[in-house]
Amino acid sequence: MSLLSKLRCITVDVTGTLLAYKGELGDYYCMAAKAVGLPCPDYKRMHEGFKTAYANMAKLYPCFGHAANMPNIDWWRTCVKDSFIKAGYDYDDETFEKVFRRIYSTFGSSAPYSVFPDSQPFMRWARKNGLIVGVVSNAEYRYQDVILPALGLNKGSEWDFGVFSGLVGVEKPDPKIYEIALEMAGNIAPEEVLHVGDSLRKDYLPARSVGMNALLLDRFKTPDAENWRQSGATVFPDLVAVQDWLTKADQILAGQQAQ
Repeated sequence: MSLLSKLRCITVDVTGTLLAYKGELGDYYCMAAKAVGLPCPDYKRMHEGFKTAYANMAKLYPCFGHAANMPNIDWWRTCVKDSFIKAGYDYDDETFEKVFRRIYSTFGSSAPYSVFPDSQPFMRWARKNGLIVGVVSNAEYRYQDVILPALGLNKGSEWDFGVFSGLVGVEKPDPKIYEIALEMAGNIAPEEVLHVGDSLRKDYLPARSVGMNALLLDRFKTPDAENWRQSGATVFPDLVAVQDWLTKADQILAGQQAQ
């Protein structure tokens, strides 16, 4: 009996699993600044400024301001403004708004992202084989409504439901986000679900804690992968390998190895 016959649902992470960022953050901030006649900000300072600003906003207003009823655009406006300030660029309000609108628009489109070539085929294969496919991501609503569809990953053809932190108000590694996924899949048993992600802390461990099966992708040959294996996780290089593994007979589900 193959693993496929034991499952009713597969859930997948987004960034690092289905898609990746193209280029560097500084590329897009530079293009936005130059578009309004400003010099290109320093890439390194901009990257560090963004990391700090994003961490602060995520702490103050988690899930993109969900609990505070903060509009998504306002959350990002504050985050981007603080990113520039921490990088040493304090523009006047009118100039900043012009820069920000370009950045916000860019990251709400397909432009900064590339889909891994095996993502769409894997999701379609899973659905063709009768599995419910869900997306579980620490992402804002535009991933569901704009970004994934613009990248050719559409609800109804590649996935059936999405659990996005900005919409449900819960984010990884909180196990509740996986409990929500189980509910949205039709309240199916966790042992009938396999989660695929790229983070031991955010994907594998919390999914396992609610009884789901889980495995990890190591698309970028990260040194952390060895630690993942030592922690009991099954690790694959891509979704092609996952598909092959799922169709082989007499396998043991990844999550069940830790039971």
